[in-house]
Amino acid sequence: MELRFELEEKRNLLGFFGVQNSNIKLVEKTLDIEIFNRGDYLMIQGARKNEIEKAEKILKELYQISLKKEFISQEEVKTIVDIKNQETNPLLDQNDQSILKVSGGKRQVFLKNKEQQKYLKKIMENDIVFGIGPAGTGKTFVAVAAGLKLLYEGKVKKIILTRPVIEAGENLGFLPGTLEDKIDPYLRPLTDAISDMLSPEEVLKYKERGQIEIAPLAYMRGRTLNNAFIILDEAQNTTVSQIKMFLTRLGYNSKAVITGDITQKDLPDKQKSGLDLTITILKEIERVDFSYFDKKDVVRHPIVIKVIEAFEKHEKN
Repeated sequence: MELRFELEEKRNLLGFFGVQNSNIKLVEKTLDIEIFNRGDYLMIQGARKNEIEKAEKILKELYQISLKKEFISQEEVKTIVDIKNQETNPLLDQNDQSILKVSGGKRQVFLKNKEQQKYLKKIMENDIVFGIGPAGTGKTFVAVAAGLKLLYEGKVKKIILTRPVIEAGENLGFLPGTLEDKIDPYLRPLTDAISDMLSPEEVLKYKERGQIEIAPLAYMRGRTLNNAFIILDEAQNTTVSQIKMFLTRLGYNSKAVITGDITQKDLPDKQKSGLDLTITILKEIERVDFSYFDKKDVVRHPIVIKVIEAFEKHEKN
């Protein structure tokens, strides 16, 4: 299939195409289509009608921007492509929010499916929300995005991200370096999530102001957390006393999101998971809600779903 895109005004074509056609190449790569320059017009070719129509909408928007500004960055092109993808994504509910503005820059966060949208809605409407399911479903990703959105909008004053430190065969006391060096590998997934959504300058600014704090769960003891958005990650590895301690830190105008995968516990044998207990005893409490994900909600590499299925089959046998 093919579609003709007219170049009505030949002004700032370099800005439109990008250096060495970089903008056009990015659209081609993202949508799995080909775009040919025929002088007075572009020819869009591809196997799927919806992708060709989407490419036309993206090119129209890029063309209009190029008439107003000299240079269009790759980040701007990617944002336009992502937004158009959101508008036509069958996995999303178009009546619910799927794009989150998390900073003053151009960066936005895009949700991947309806389950993530429902999870976000529960986070915004409740005080405590549990996100439970396998790795790769976006439990932590959506929680971090929600926290950054509320921080950017001034609805909370800080984000606190924490997780229990489970020592995988090595005692923290014997690892080299400062305490920060020792705990950094345990907290790295939380740091990475923030770095994916904010520029390095924004991360540094928030940290210098004390508005983003990443710390082991043990550091929460004795604190009252007001005007904060708190995320407890890997909650399946908390003990009953730890998760009770965490949940009772919640102060005025604060929200807590607890994420975990109840099939991947690293606790010592016979030690009860705090997450298992809280799922049972908190389900009737007002303004506490739960989002459950399963393998169909995985948004990582497709092979991750097959890995989860293989383990599920093995565990049943």
